[in-house]
Amino acid sequence: MTERKPPGVSFESWVDKQIREATERGEFKDLPGFGRPLSSSGDTYDEMWWIKGKMHREGLGFLPPTLALRKEAEDALEKAARAPSETAVRRIVGEINEKIAAAVRRPPPGPPLGLTPYDVNTVVEDWRRGRA
Repeated sequence: MTERKPPGVSFESWVDKQIREATERGEFKDLPGFGRPLSSSGDTYDEMWWIKGKMHREGLGFLPPTLALRKEAEDALEKAARAPSETAVRRIVGEINEKIAAAVRRPPPGPPLGLTPYDVNTVVEDWRRGRA
């Protein structure tokens, strides 16, 4: 619909005319999804519905910084448990401890962090027990 609204015609009547003419030409027949209900979860209206839908379709996620750090810390412990050497375990735990210490010194926004740096020697002992 590239036609411009003629001067002197009210916008509403011009739009109504465009819709009526398109309906008469049959341009609204055989539209995808015609006759099917709109997808709705039945929840209350959420202003961010389209952003959440896009993130879901794209497989994206978002966590507040404190929760992301908690997840990263859990993943680091799992990675340390599978590490090939004690040196690798110490490196993995040291890296996550630096991030935790920085977050404790200057808490990021979001829920409370609830983490303290890991005791490297305890993690190494757990790693040794898992290897035996």
